[in-house]
Amino acid sequence: MELIDLLTFSAVARTGGITRAAEELNTVQSNVTQRVKALEAEIGTALFERHSRGMTLTGAGRRLFPYAERMAALSREALLAARDDGEPKGPLSIGSMETTAAVRLPLLLAEFHRRFPAVQLTLKTATTAELVAAVLDGTLDGAFVAAPIEHAELVTTVAFREELVLVTPRRFASLAALRAGTMESGPTALVFRTGCTYRQRLEQVFSDFGWPSAARFELGTLDGMIGCVAAGMGVSLLPRAVVERSEQRNDVSLLALDTPWAHVDTLFVSRRAAHQSSALSGLASCLNGGECVVAA
Repeated sequence: MELIDLLTFSAVARTGGITRAAEELNTVQSNVTQRVKALEAEIGTALFERHSRGMTLTGAGRRLFPYAERMAALSREALLAARDDGEPKGPLSIGSMETTAAVRLPLLLAEFHRRFPAVQLTLKTATTAELVAAVLDGTLDGAFVAAPIEHAELVTTVAFREELVLVTPRRFASLAALRAGTMESGPTALVFRTGCTYRQRLEQVFSDFGWPSAARFELGTLDGMIGCVAAGMGVSLLPRAVVERSEQRNDVSLLALDTPWAHVDTLFVSRRAAHQSSALSGLASCLNGGECVVAA
């Protein structure tokens, strides 16, 4: 199998079509088509189903895809390792939960960029589950995720410690008022999508309060979440520091919790077997010592 064929296959699988894959690979469509056909001929089966909306993976394609993605990540890692002369530069892909990106990362990343302007930093926000998967498959160099994370292939460093609070409409000044002022099934839980650690903890809190069957409403943004709470739509669980810096802080109440779910560490995770680039070492040193100095 030619590496270029696998990289081309991976691009088509991710983008869902020849045209978009060609744009991503900076080549012409005929080259992409030829590579895919060559790989299918070598394997002896179709990897894609062609239809009017694009291309989707067959069973064989789905089985091949994770291997192709790992090969792509390993190829990228090998190139970066060969070019790494100890001076932080080149691409660095970092992931983060949206709450961490909004409150904890701006000053850190601004200082990192000031000291290492040759590093081409990109930031992706997603849930903890999605971020961990992306680090493991090599799509991301590292990510800020919620603890606990225990995985033999990951190196973890405590980056921040957060106090989680119930964020409620302003009229609820205490947990007692919240319990008294809602239906027996509990208030609506305003949550991010499945895979979010804060969602899991809110569901645990609601279960402790006797509201396991409370309605859930998924939202995609932090501002939308706090805004819906302020409008009286429901209750959420978020880091205190996030809400206190929100422009809508005065429109909601923050209720402290005396439960095991009230505190959570934000971890920075990276792949244990991956090459520790100078750029990643520089970022890690910012977390460890507060100064962006490349680790020796």
